[in-house]
This record gives sequence, structure tokens and C-alpha cells, in this order.
Amino acid sequence: MKRREFSLSAATAVAASAVTLPMATPAVAQVRQFKEGKDFQKLSKPVATEAAVGKIEVIEFFWYSCPHCNAFEPVLDAWIKAASKDLVIRRVPVAFNASFLSQQKLYYALEGMGKLDAVHAKVFRAIHVEKLKLTKDEDIFAWVGNQGVDAAKFKEIYNSFNVANQARRAAQLQADYGVEGVPSMGVAGRYYTDGTMAGSMQTVLQVVDYLVSSVRKG
Repeated sequence: MKRREFSLSAATAVAASAVTLPMATPAVAQVRQFKEGKDFQKLSKPVATEAAVGKIEVIEFFWYSCPHCNAFEPVLDAWIKAASKDLVIRRVPVAFNASFLSQQKLYYALEGMGKLDAVHAKVFRAIHVEKLKLTKDEDIFAWVGNQGVDAAKFKEIYNSFNVANQARRAAQLQADYGVEGVPSMGVAGRYYTDGTMAGSMQTVLQVVDYLVSSVRKG
């Protein structure tokens, strides 16, 4: 979903969220050659990563309310589970304007409580299947409380300096990678790709596999 597409109608969002994305496989990525400037971009200025020496960082930029991110989530999750041990994969919630901040804070508060693995997919379901907005603080607090999460503790972390700082770092990382839409992927602080460039999110994961292989070779 591009910056200009955030006014999608509800009907369009439902249709998009129902798209089935086939799984990308590393074997396919090894056969196909991808081109810089077409399938991916090499960043003009490398971005610092959080990966340890010998590890390769891969980032998914996403937004909970994006129907394309919702459709991509199970595919990405399966890809992550099958990923090589030298990959450090993390998600970064974007903020194209101030209205996105609440969902950034939702993500980082869940992460801070150790509840992300249990609740992350439920957020997508609440928004895209149950049709809950989850854009206002009080709506988020009420919903989280119904998920078996300590609502008072969540609210404390949600409003903390640490979460605010994480949201600011996410916005900076988004800018550093030049993110124009979601879902999109960053690799090793050097490369960026998305569905528009690669042609589909299936192909995006193939491009990521290709770029990871290139990084390994040095």
C-alpha cells in the first residue's frame, strides 16, 4: 500500500485482505537473477543495523491497518520460520503521518511486555476480519484488555518514554530506507524492495533471498 492509497474504501480493503499469496522459496531465488533499479534499490547511504557480526538483518516495514500487510503476514511468518539461522528478522511499524503513531505504540508495547508473538496476528484479525478500527488509544486499551493482557501494565508501557523512543527510531529507519509503501523489505542496511518494484510480494521474498545470498558472498 502506497502513501497515496490510505483512503481505500472498506470494500477494497476486504478484497485486498483476502488475496492469497503463494510462498516464495530460496531455491527459486537462487535460479533467478534480479536487477538493481528494477527489482530492488541499493541505498545511497548504508543504514546501521542491529544485527551482530556474522548475522544479516532483514526488516519488514508494515502497518496493521494495511490490507496488503494483512494478506502478506501469514506468508512472511512461514518464511521467517524457515529462514536460515544467520538472519535476524524484525518488523518495523511505519508512520506516514501522525495518525499511525497509536499502532506503532501498540506494536512496541506488546513487544515490551513479551506478548507480541501471542497477540500480533490477533491485531490483524481484529482490524481486517472483525472490522475494529484500533486507531485511538482508548479503543486499543479496551481491545488489549480483552486479549488476556494486563491492561494497566500495557497502558503504562504504551505511554512510556521507551516506546515513544522506539516509535521515533522506527520513523527514522523508515526515512533512511526511503519507504514509499507497505509491506516492504530492507536487507542488511543496504537494500530496499517492495511489491511495486518486484511485481508481487511473492517475488519480494525471492528478491530478499537473492540479496541475502549476495551479502553472504561479500
